Amino acid sequence: MTVYGNFPGSRPRRLRTTPAMRRMVAETRLDPANLILPAFVREGITAPVAISAMPGVQQHTLDTLRKAAVDAVSAGVSGIMLFGVPTDEKKDARGTAGTDPDGILQVGLRAVREEVGDDLVVMSDLCLDEYTDHGHCGVLTADGRVDNDATLERYAEMAQVQADAGAHVVGPSGMMDGQVGVVRDALDRTGHEDVSILAYTVKYSSAFYGPFREAVGSSLKGDRKTYQQDPANARESLRELALDLDEGADMVMVKPAGPYLDILAKVADSVDVPVAAYQISGEYAMIEAAAEKGWIDRDAAIMESLTGMRRAGAQMILTYWATEVAERLRRS
Repeated sequence: MTVYGNFPGSRPRRLRTTPAMRRMVAETRLDPANLILPAFVREGITAPVAISAMPGVQQHTLDTLRKAAVDAVSAGVSGIMLFGVPTDEKKDARGTAGTDPDGILQVGLRAVREEVGDDLVVMSDLCLDEYTDHGHCGVLTADGRVDNDATLERYAEMAQVQADAGAHVVGPSGMMDGQVGVVRDALDRTGHEDVSILAYTVKYSSAFYGPFREAVGSSLKGDRKTYQQDPANARESLRELALDLDEGADMVMVKPAGPYLDILAKVADSVDVPVAAYQISGEYAMIEAAAEKGWIDRDAAIMESLTGMRRAGAQMILTYWATEVAERLRRS
């Protein structure tokens, strides 16, 4: 072999030679504390119901929800984000089951707090879509449009009942203008100053939400493009971010995560509050489906996708693999 001077003068491969070396110099680390488990609790069932589009994920009974929370604590997961699934007959145009103190989400929140106390950060999805018979995230006008300001009044009610039920954190996710400020005011006026807000600051109108509709028994008619963000836009994410911070958001989120890592990085570089990313149902389903076909290495793909979100700036990641991954990390 002919050597030309000392070429190559730099050999980055020296730092990739062994697993121990690669681990030592890794720039991004994933830890169980970075993970939050989204979980669905369904009214009127006596056994958990599998979600066909999300293998391994289920709609919980109160008993299995309690167990999922305990398992998450044992694995070192930091939080659990709860979504309620009411019976169809409880749904109406205003989503009143979402503000009923005895609605399924509030019952689930109380059950988890009773089970794990403060050992897990208990979070609640603050939105009307699971509870409306039209499936939209707000109250509709006579001509079928989502009424932003009427919806804010409902969000204020939801914030109070969710906090009363034991939520440490509420997550207003409907993308209504002014939602964070209204929720913050409602919490403060009702003695819940210590309840935090995880703002769904950047929430795109995404094709990847499909399996989630099954998970929450969605009754959606039409689409949500008039209030969720256009996937073509980036700058408006920073505008939404500035508004949410000004209104009192304690933490901010980008959703979906994988297709919007550029947005996640922009947000993370712009703020001094914790940043979350939600690895949504479609992202989960794609990996599970491809792995089932034998086309990809399931475990490696899961870890790579989550590491990418951490590298882009997410301090917290909502993922349906949270407990599984946390257990794997603790063993490694």
